[in-house]
Amino acid sequence: MGWGKKITAFLKQPYPFYYGGKNFLLFNLLVFLLALAFNYLIEPFNVYVPEHKMDYFWISLIHSFTPIVVAFLLLPFLWNPKNEENWNLGKEAFLLAIFLFLIGLIQFLIRDIIYDNPNNWSWRYFFEEIRNTFLVGIFMLSILLPWNHNRLNRKNSRKAQELGIVNSFEKQKQSPISIKTQLKGDDFDLNVADFLFAKAEGNYVELHVKTETSTNKLLKRISIKELESQLNSIPHIFRTHRSYLVNLLFIASISGNAQGYRLKLRDSEEMISVSRNMISKFENQLKVI
Repeated sequence: MGWGKKITAFLKQPYPFYYGGKNFLLFNLLVFLLALAFNYLIEPFNVYVPEHKMDYFWISLIHSFTPIVVAFLLLPFLWNPKNEENWNLGKEAFLLAIFLFLIGLIQFLIRDIIYDNPNNWSWRYFFEEIRNTFLVGIFMLSILLPWNHNRLNRKNSRKAQELGIVNSFEKQKQSPISIKTQLKGDDFDLNVADFLFAKAEGNYVELHVKTETSTNKLLKRISIKELESQLNSIPHIFRTHRSYLVNLLFIASISGNAQGYRLKLRDSEEMISVSRNMISKFENQLKVI
């Protein structure tokens, strides 16, 4: 495999989405503290003190607060449920590049507040602020991103090994369940004993059902949420992901990655994701069945 393919494969690796809820607040706090410590204690760039309009600590504080402002400006463009479950290293890197550029831009726009310099609004200082922001940002992220990615991979892989698999697989003796779809003529009976998993496909759901010799795919006009609701009495039918409803008794193996778990089912080649926010419920559900 060439370097180009290796880099592409690396960037496509799953990466957790930190831009929502408590994780978003923790992300901002961590960035603020790291930036403040880096700017104030290390002083990465030469500064000309006579130009300062305030003490260097307050200058460092302002520079460190800028990423929080940018993060909140970007938040409305990030808040999409699909992002949390389809995020990867490439998307993270692209977002952070935009993040760093906007930080550098704001640093340039506030130079008059911080520095007494008649050339504050020059192209020289514009490019200097952008350059300095990227130098600091890339240095910190080149350490933090791979470290965090590898940490989460190891953590989830270890937990996945501890979970093991559902070993006692028996034919489930249960009457077929009548499923109501959005089209009356498309209603059907589902034999839970043969149900492998369901996958959301736009306004439809693709059901994978085991037969004696192979696996059939059925496309039904019903949302994954509606299907889950009609099967909620079955403890081993579990929503692992916003796009997947799975029969846990068909699990053949469990592996981990930076975002959560991946399930390999018997009689199926598709790998099923367990999203990060469903890990705890998934682990508890395995104990129940």
